Amino acid sequence: MKKLELKFENEDRKTVTYSLEKPVEPVDPEAVKSAMDVIIEHNAFTSSGGDLIAKKSARVVDRTVEEIDLA
Repeated sequence: MKKLELKFENEDRKTVTYSLEKPVEPVDPEAVKSAMDVIIEHNAFTSSGGDLIAKKSARVVDRTVEEIDLA
């Protein structure tokens, strides 16, 4: 399953990560930057370390799970 991870810095200078499942692909970097700017501008999310103050990074994470038969 793929997730889009948005990483922000909060007022405590700690990294806060928000994950969105099933991102639209291909991911548009400009749209991601713009969305992150809006999140910061509107203080859309809170964190235990205060408001989000800066963008740190964004990435698509692809996680594959393979079950192991133990029978």
